[in-house]
Amino acid sequence: MPRCRPLAAFGSLLGWFGLVLQLWYSIRIMQAKGEDALAGVWLYLGFYTILTNMLVAKALAAAALGPGHGPVVRFFLRPGVQTAIAMSIAIVSLIYNLMLRQLWHPTGGLLLADMIVHDIMPPLYLLYWWLAVPKQALRWSHVLVWQSYPAGYFLYVMLRGAADGWYPYPFLDVKALGYGYVLLNAIVVLMAFIAIALVLVALGRWQARRQLAAALPTA
Repeated sequence: MPRCRPLAAFGSLLGWFGLVLQLWYSIRIMQAKGEDALAGVWLYLGFYTILTNMLVAKALAAAALGPGHGPVVRFFLRPGVQTAIAMSIAIVSLIYNLMLRQLWHPTGGLLLADMIVHDIMPPLYLLYWWLAVPKQALRWSHVLVWQSYPAGYFLYVMLRGAADGWYPYPFLDVKALGYGYVLLNAIVVLMAFIAIALVLVALGRWQARRQLAAALPTA
């Protein structure tokens, strides 16, 4: 929707700023431990928050550019893709605020980066989704397809952890909990993903019906 392009452009710029700032601090943290910059990048790329905020920033950049800028932009403009991203960034905010916020207390620039990726980008992207994403094509069957991203991330974390012994989130820490409890936690989180996705599809279909009814001529 052209009238939402300024919002999309602002959101994309803010999102990339937060991501770059977070990367810089990740590198600094690892260098303080005697590691190199690549270790900081590897740490950075282990977090679902970071990967999902990248998708958000790309989707908003695509919306700001418009559909005439190639297949990648058109992919990120697909309503199903944008709604899947909305599902994921909503979960980022929910899990962080309910389970993780109390585990650390960033300050200064790191606090700013943390606020951008956890507190500002989720509602900003959901606002964009509500205002700008066409939802007539959303289907209930999309909900299961969208779970391929969090499921793929879970496999990625398990493989990374098996290789280097590091897990990004306490509820996925196989060393502390064992594979059984981690799998149980993953199933609970997956149910949360599905619940949020169902809510988004329900809201989207309701909004689409209202828009269609408003567009019909009245006698």
